[in-house]
Amino acid sequence: MTKTILCYGDSNTWGYDPVTQDRFDRHTRWAGVLRDGLGDNYWIIEEGLNGRTTVWDDPIEGYKNGHTYLIPCLETHRPIDLVVLMLGTNDLKMRFSVPACDVANGAGVLVDAIHKSAAGPNGQAPRSCCWPHRSSSA
Repeated sequence: MTKTILCYGDSNTWGYDPVTQDRFDRHTRWAGVLRDGLGDNYWIIEEGLNGRTTVWDDPIEGYKNGHTYLIPCLETHRPIDLVVLMLGTNDLKMRFSVPACDVANGAGVLVDAIHKSAAGPNGQAPRSCCWPHRSSSA
């Protein structure tokens, strides 16, 4: 049976190439490396967005709040066995003026939303891992 892994993140998940300012190819992006390494028994969903934050509305770029899109994303791709959450870097932009503890708390809000969802197998919550904050086997 195929396992579904949702990789939810920012430009690092999207595969932003700082040299060309375009996207790395499918096999170079970290989610692609994961897909290639795990093989055919895993379906890897790349949900990366440049500039995405954990919970903050971006007054300049807009539509970057990771919490706003997370639940619809989980529902769209259900059932999901595992969510890999890789967000927080963009929260450190000067325009947000938030301390590191608030970045960690923002990631925690997303982990809690995943755990409260029914987007996993059999209507349960999917497992999650949040780098580098915390992980769970909910």
